[in-house]
Amino acid sequence: MAERADVVAAFLAAHGWGDAERRPLAGDASFRRYERLTRGDERAVLMDAAPNAEDVRPFVRMARHLKGLGLSAPEIIARDEAAGLVLEEDLGDDTYTRVLASGGDEDALYATAVDLLIELHRRGDAVPAGLPAYGNGRLLDEAFLLPRWYLPAMEGRPVSETARRSYGEAWLSLFPTVHARPRTLVLRDYHVDNLMRLPGRPGIAACGLLDFQDAVAGPAAYDLMSLLEDARRDLGPGLIQGMLGRYRAAFPDLDGAAFETAYAILAAQRHAKVIGIFTRLSVRDGKPAYLAHIPRVWRLLEAALEHPALARIRDWFERHVPGRGIPPAGEAAP
Repeated sequence: MAERADVVAAFLAAHGWGDAERRPLAGDASFRRYERLTRGDERAVLMDAAPNAEDVRPFVRMARHLKGLGLSAPEIIARDEAAGLVLEEDLGDDTYTRVLASGGDEDALYATAVDLLIELHRRGDAVPAGLPAYGNGRLLDEAFLLPRWYLPAMEGRPVSETARRSYGEAWLSLFPTVHARPRTLVLRDYHVDNLMRLPGRPGIAACGLLDFQDAVAGPAAYDLMSLLEDARRDLGPGLIQGMLGRYRAAFPDLDGAAFETAYAILAAQRHAKVIGIFTRLSVRDGKPAYLAHIPRVWRLLEAALEHPALARIRDWFERHVPGRGIPPAGEAAP
C-alpha cells in the first residue's frame, strides 16, 4: 500500500499537483478509486486504477474520442497508463442523480440525455476505428451472470448443465434481431449516476459523461434502454414514453416495431446481467448495498419478458426461477 502511495505521489508531483489538497470521492462498482485535487482555484480528479485490476487505456482513448465529437467527457490532463493513473478534468458534483434528488427538472434532464444519444446515433464518425463489437459472445457472457451468480446464491447449488445449455440457446435465438440495424457507439453504462449537469455549456454539451471505458460498437437501442430502465431509480411511464417518442421522432425512417423488439431483448439481457453483477458485488466483493436494487431490476426484467419475441427465454425463467428474492450476502458462488 505504501508503495502504491509513493507511485501516486510521484505522478502528482511530476505534473504539478504534488502539493494539492486531496479528498476522496465516492467510488463505484469497479476497482477504481477517485480523489478530488484542489490547487488554489484549480481542481482536477485523480483516477487511481491499479493495473493488476483495471486498464485505464480504454477510458483515455474514449474520453478523447468523445471530446473530439464535441461531447462533455472529461479532458485528460495527464496520464501514466502503465501505472494506472489518470489526471482528468473535474466536472463537479452535479450528477443527474443528485440533481434529481434535490428537485431538478426531470423532463429537461432526460431530454438533454436523449438528445445526446440522438446526435451520437446520427453521426457517421461516432464509432472509432478498432472499437470492439457488442457481439453475441459478449452479450451471452453478460446474460450468464444471472445463472452464474444469482441462482447459486439463492438455491445453494450450481445451475445444471442442461439448464445452462437451454438458457444460452434461448438467448442466441434472440440476438440476430438486435444486430439487424447498423452499429453505433454504445457507451454501455448510460444512466443518471454517470451523467453530469453542466449548466454553463450549451445544448447537449450540458450533459457530462463519466463512465464510458467499456464502450462498444452495437445496437442503438441499448443506451436509450439503459437510461430509461434504470436499475437504481424508478421512472414514471409518462416520462419513459415521452422520451421514447422524442428519440423515435428524430429518426422518422426507423422501423418502430423492430426497434421496440430490439429494445425489449436488450432490456432483458441487461437486467439479467445486472442482477448477476449486483449479486457478485455482494458475494465476492463484500458490497451488499447493491442487493437493495435487485427487486426493482427483477420487475424490469419481468416487464421486458412480456414482449412476444421473448417467449422462449420467458419460458426458461418460469421453469428455472420460480421465485424472486434478494440473495444472501457473503456466500460464494460455486
